[in-house]
Amino acid sequence: MLARAESKHIRQSARKMRLVIDLIRGRDVGEAYALLQFTKKRAAESINKTLRSAVANARAKAEADGEFVDIDELYVSQAFVNEGPRLKRFRAAAMGRAAPIHRPTSHVVIVVDRKE
Repeated sequence: MLARAESKHIRQSARKMRLVIDLIRGRDVGEAYALLQFTKKRAAESINKTLRSAVANARAKAEADGEFVDIDELYVSQAFVNEGPRLKRFRAAAMGRAAPIHRPTSHVVIVVDRKE
């Protein structure tokens, strides 16, 4: 029983978020919660929110099918971060010029599944 959650347009670079997402890929949901809670990276907060959404989607899907799913049975089967659109801004530079600033965004996808 796959359940998926996706967070889009998170204002952090995908490269920095991948450092955190690599920690939880393939782990049990309870263990992933613990890792995200004690990780000092800023990306852990938004990834934790997405993981909780995926677990809630799994519960809702199980209730719709008339089943019961225990959180201890779930694990993170897929987790990845893609780049989102860049916000383009300009800053004043010397001699009346403008210097571009690119503010990256990212999309997080987490899929949880039941252990066999």
